[in-house]
Amino acid sequence: MVSCQESTEENQAGNLKGEEKEESKQRVAIPTSFTTATAQKLGHQLDSIFTHLHKRKGFNGTVLVTKYDQVLYKGAFGYTDFQRKDTLTTQTAFQLASVSKQFTAMAIMMLKEQGKLHYDDSVQQYFPSFPYKGITIRQLLTHRSGLANYTYFSDELWPDRNKPITNADVLNLMAVHKPNVYHLPNTHFDYSNTGYMLLASIVEKASGEPFANFMQKHIFGPLQMKNTFTYSIDVATLTGKVATGHTGGRRKRTPDYLDTVLGDKGVYSTVEDLYKWDQALYTQKLVKWETLEEAFTGSRPEKKNKEDYGFGWRIRPMESGDTVLYHAGLWHGYSTYLLRNPKDHSALIVLSNVPNGSLGHLKAIQQFLYPAQPAGIAQNRRTIVGAVHQ
Repeated sequence: MVSCQESTEENQAGNLKGEEKEESKQRVAIPTSFTTATAQKLGHQLDSIFTHLHKRKGFNGTVLVTKYDQVLYKGAFGYTDFQRKDTLTTQTAFQLASVSKQFTAMAIMMLKEQGKLHYDDSVQQYFPSFPYKGITIRQLLTHRSGLANYTYFSDELWPDRNKPITNADVLNLMAVHKPNVYHLPNTHFDYSNTGYMLLASIVEKASGEPFANFMQKHIFGPLQMKNTFTYSIDVATLTGKVATGHTGGRRKRTPDYLDTVLGDKGVYSTVEDLYKWDQALYTQKLVKWETLEEAFTGSRPEKKNKEDYGFGWRIRPMESGDTVLYHAGLWHGYSTYLLRNPKDHSALIVLSNVPNGSLGHLKAIQQFLYPAQPAGIAQNRRTIVGAVHQ
């Protein structure tokens, strides 16, 4: 009897902890118009759209679409490698290219919460030989550093392109050669791969762990992203669950010396793991709400168009009246896209290993998922959303 009572108490305590975790997740009201039949219809329509893109437009890749936290549709089209004719699955990993930046930003945010760094720290606090003064972590996160792109100056300054270049090597090139900056810090938004390479290097300095280890230990592992990892030389020899990048003509792309630089790119993942990532961003599993809120807040006071940028996320108002968070990537035969709409907890995740304009078709898919509303209704929706956040 005693052991049964203890077991019951333990189960109750475990259930309470589980409930607390569930309560900590941001919820969204599901309208009565969104039924099982509605979800199935949307899934069938999405299947028709992507099947058409595969057969008529050359789309080769994987896709996953959600709404109200539910998976409406997931699919895989084509091959991991056109020579071997290995069939893609939704568990095939792709190089995420610049979609990797949101993970680098998250690592920085986690270290900030731990008190191991501050957004207004200068890069020189971590790398004394860094030759550019006045550049802060916040400016790296929001692409306001003005630094030259390492993918360009490395082509000129790296002596042997058969030898992989690392983040430390790029830092050394900058210290020795001092490539000219594009802008003074904090004067312009200028999308910078160099900035995110530096952020990954700062993660290593602040945490005392290799960047790849930090990501696995603190992000991928805890979120059960079992098919997510960072680039290493071994990746080039992997087959099966890792897609090979191809040119538009479906010729295989081989890794080159720049692939070993991490932070701006270099994360490999699947649409299913990216769904886990999307869902984690509605919780406090990694960082607190207020930290996430800042990451999803714009940083461009001088912007000339509606689009803005947070920490590793582009921010864009849609014709539907919703504001979405997204990022695209293009690198060495891969094109990638991840969009999240907090308004209805929806996501559009597309990974391709043939950059044949697949991303160019996403606008039509977005218009299908988020149809334009009459001006008055769209404005009213923005007002309501703003009131909720206040």
